[in-house]
Amino acid sequence: MQVTFDSDKRKLLSSLCHGAIFFSTAIFSIGVPIVINLISDDPVVKSNAKESINFHFNVWFWATVIGVPVGIISWLTFGLGGLLFFPLVALGFLLHWGLTIWALFHCLTQPDAPFRYPFIFRVF
Repeated sequence: MQVTFDSDKRKLLSSLCHGAIFFSTAIFSIGVPIVINLISDDPVVKSNAKESINFHFNVWFWATVIGVPVGIISWLTFGLGGLLFFPLVALGFLLHWGLTIWALFHCLTQPDAPFRYPFIFRVF
């Protein structure tokens, strides 16, 4: 017996998983995909939720790896050293927002295929 899933519900839940990072980059934004992963029985939605959780972990990891040294250098040089790293920080924000928008677009246009972020490590 083949099980079918509601395409509109799949679009909504998958988009919520990936778009939750726009709410904030704090704990609340990762809570949305975790809850959706727990309550949904749709395999595509579950896959999108896991991918979103992995993306959150990657954003936090790279923000820490890049942010701590930049913060220390900025503090030691009274802010001047931080100006040197502005392009790197700007690139990070562009990647973060750009990949999220790409994921949302994918979820809305191809609801039957889970989205996979490129170049991230996957914990789940």
